[in-house]
Amino acid sequence: MIGGGQLARMTCQAAIALGVDFRILADSPDDSAARVWGAVTLGDYRSLSDVSAFADDCDVLTFDHEHVPASVLDALVSAGVELRPGPAALRYTQDKLAMRDRLSALGMPCPRYAEVKDLADVEAFTRGSWPVVLKAVTGGYDGKGVWICSSAAEVLDVLGHGIELMAEEFVPFERELAVLAARSPHKQGAVYPVVQTVQQDGICREVIAPAPGLPGDRGAQAQELALRIAAELDVTRLLAVELFETADGLLINELAMRPHNCGHWTIDGARTSQFEQHLRAVLDLPLGSTDLSAPVTVMANVLGGDGGGTYDRYIHVMAADAGVKVHMYGKEPRPGRKIGHVTVTGGDVARVRERARRAASFLRWGTEDGE
Repeated sequence: MIGGGQLARMTCQAAIALGVDFRILADSPDDSAARVWGAVTLGDYRSLSDVSAFADDCDVLTFDHEHVPASVLDALVSAGVELRPGPAALRYTQDKLAMRDRLSALGMPCPRYAEVKDLADVEAFTRGSWPVVLKAVTGGYDGKGVWICSSAAEVLDVLGHGIELMAEEFVPFERELAVLAARSPHKQGAVYPVVQTVQQDGICREVIAPAPGLPGDRGAQAQELALRIAAELDVTRLLAVELFETADGLLINELAMRPHNCGHWTIDGARTSQFEQHLRAVLDLPLGSTDLSAPVTVMANVLGGDGGGTYDRYIHVMAADAGVKVHMYGKEPRPGRKIGHVTVTGGDVARVRERARRAASFLRWGTEDGE
């Protein structure tokens, strides 16, 4: 796996159970996965020589992020390295405009969008209706590279970054949903139940599985969309599809071709975790069951607070609720940084959400009644 972040760290656990000789190319010995895993090579994912040397000892390469340059990916394929997924599929997670063009050509539901170069382009796109969403075509993630602009002055500020941009209509969605699908080289597919995600300040704060109150036909539509996208884009690994639920139906927001924050709940809440499923797909093994292991699972991200003491707070969290599962990433806590998550399972959505919120709040702030 290229990348040594928390996704690689959690994939390590699945690799142990499967008996996979799992190796990681990390940027630094302080990377989340490098702190806990022995088979780590240090190198730059942007360097063809570093990645090629790493690939020499691997049967197949996969990724915990989308930032490996296309030129490096193409050179690896030309040298006979097996990439899952390949550069053609990864392009649609690296280039948002290409993703929108491809999905729209396939007739899939997307927000109205356009490439924009200047203020005149943006104003023509808005048709006098504000706000408008501007997105960096490449490089954005976790809310970074996304700006909601309510005026021409705000647009000019974004244009001042000097990056390639696209405009999207501002979608008055009712809530955000996500669905995970896996697809193997043998074209076997598997899809998880649709979940609801709760975002704040561009960061996923909570995931509720399954999405409460979702009509069966809408859930099936979301699952079918994910499986169709995986097949049409030739994805051979895990695919996360983020969706807007609106009064008129579903719209595709973003794609990710890797384990994803919206799927961390599967470690404790599904028969097969997203990390094991990812390895099964990459290694062309039969895919695992996506059945729920509890009626309701809620995952709440733990963010760094304004002070230290996060790990000193375990005793209270574990004593207050023995059913809380704590997953930390070995990251130095900083305000607003994702440093872990908690998972709670149960039968009542409201009760499970409250338990997860209280645990995540205490780990962050030292109080159950924090933000």
